Amino acid sequence: MTTPTATRPGVRTARPVPIPPGVLDELRAADDAGRPAVPVTDEEGGAPLRCCLRRSEPGESVVLVSYAPLRRWAAGTGADPGPYDEQGPVFLHARACPGPAGDALPFTDSHRTVRRYSHDGRILGGRLVEDPDGFPAAFAEAFTDPEVALVHVRAVEYGCFLYEVRPR
Repeated sequence: MTTPTATRPGVRTARPVPIPPGVLDELRAADDAGRPAVPVTDEEGGAPLRCCLRRSEPGESVVLVSYAPLRRWAAGTGADPGPYDEQGPVFLHARACPGPAGDALPFTDSHRTVRRYSHDGRILGGRLVEDPDGFPAAFAEAFTDPEVALVHVRAVEYGCFLYEVRPR
């Protein structure tokens, strides 16, 4: 199976956005719940890394931290997500890494939710994506709505934030 890109004829493309490097540095010191990051060796591999948008390899050093993506976005835009603010677990490399190696959509091997947010940080809705070929339509639907300011791709089974998507 190939990893899809977020394009379709006649539709603006979308790009996956990892957690920004400055935020990664902060999270590696103390996460959004105020806890210090504790590096561990990922013996099995397969953890979805939000720093470089790939799965960890066996033996890599990773940290599991609490991250509040909407809160951090809102702080930079002046939005107030109110009760929609949430934080959850994300895996990162324990030390800085080079970031994503391309612009293919990561983590499309399972059901995902494409969640849309308004300019004031409220959830506008979402769409379940059940197969890799469904992402372009979900992004097109999101980005044709002028009320949508931000899109998150989230894991269905745990609800975890995987990455943000922005139009190109």
